[in-house]
Amino acid sequence: MAVNDLPRTIWWEDDKVYLLDETRLPLTGDVLVCATCDGLILAIKSLAVRGAPALGAAGALGVALWCATEGREHDAVDEAYLKRCAEVCEELAQARPTAVNLSWGVKRMQHLIQKQAAAAADLSPQQLAEAVIAAAGALCAEDEAINRRLAANGAALFDKPTNFLTHCNAGSLATVFYGTAVGVIYSAAEQGHVEHVWVDETRPVNQGARLTAWELLQAGVPATLIADDMAGAVMREGWVDAVVVGADRICANGDTANKIGTYSLSVLAKEHQIPFYICAPASTFDLSLADGSQIVVEERDHRELEGVTVSGRFDATTPEMQRALEALCASEDAQLAMAQGHVMEIRRKGGGFAFDAWFRTTPTHVQSFNPAFDVTPAANITAFITERSVIYPGKDGYDLTALGAL
Repeated sequence: MAVNDLPRTIWWEDDKVYLLDETRLPLTGDVLVCATCDGLILAIKSLAVRGAPALGAAGALGVALWCATEGREHDAVDEAYLKRCAEVCEELAQARPTAVNLSWGVKRMQHLIQKQAAAAADLSPQQLAEAVIAAAGALCAEDEAINRRLAANGAALFDKPTNFLTHCNAGSLATVFYGTAVGVIYSAAEQGHVEHVWVDETRPVNQGARLTAWELLQAGVPATLIADDMAGAVMREGWVDAVVVGADRICANGDTANKIGTYSLSVLAKEHQIPFYICAPASTFDLSLADGSQIVVEERDHRELEGVTVSGRFDATTPEMQRALEALCASEDAQLAMAQGHVMEIRRKGGGFAFDAWFRTTPTHVQSFNPAFDVTPAANITAFITERSVIYPGKDGYDLTALGAL
């Protein structure tokens, strides 16, 4: 096992937010440095950082970043400061509306700011920034501890070698470190209780194929990648003992929003009498929503569905090529339009050049529907695995009153 060799996902350093760019994994391990809250919001929207717990950390660190930059430019923590801070927090929280952890992380820092401002009339922006930075750092450290407790609770359910199936990425890359659903697999593997893991590719962004498969390889856990529509076939063959997935928002009745395709898996698991577990920290439970019909489901760019993105890096092999590429990227990133609607962006990257290319694979002008999440009804969920306990339904369904996002 080499779980502890996995990279950290997001962290604070020198008044900046550093994060592993997950849009470029697994082939390129780029680190993004966000010096402004606006830059971090772009990183969240582009999925450079994703996964409910990691988004909670990003929300908290985003508020800290604003306090450390724009906030410090204010003369005092006055009405104007608090008004502008509230506007930034709202924009940050809405960068991805379905995942409750993002707004949870933001609100935790907002509550601290309000408390500090009310307690000390002479509080300076510098003092407040230091307090928020410390609190955001503590939240990040807390995330790993929570994930490890959750993983241990889940692993205790499996006392013999087990064949797991998982969807999307609920591993270390979806958290500050260690993971939720894949964290359960890591903990079970450490006890010798993992036979095999089936990894759904998770179209259209392929978080399972790009991220979960890479994580499990790095950790030395035996795994096989499958297309999303193969899950029913491997279940029917008797090759799946349990399904473990993460969550982005869990309602008071247990209805759960997670990556698109999760609902279909729950139906398949129910048909094949396979336990279906949701693995999530208490911060993902949103008791303000009665049921899944109230969840706002994010719809994403149609290009995710209508084509493929390829990222990479190349070096000029001749002086002429070097001069041409430098001229192309002299003032800003170059965007090259190609036939059939394909697009390539080229930018300087160290001594070479990086590129992101989008290639259309569908008919021009096709109509597309691209929701990022679906909602799994509570009736399809065997249990919730949290850092506090494993929660099973009673005769009247789930009682989640002890949990909540705030």
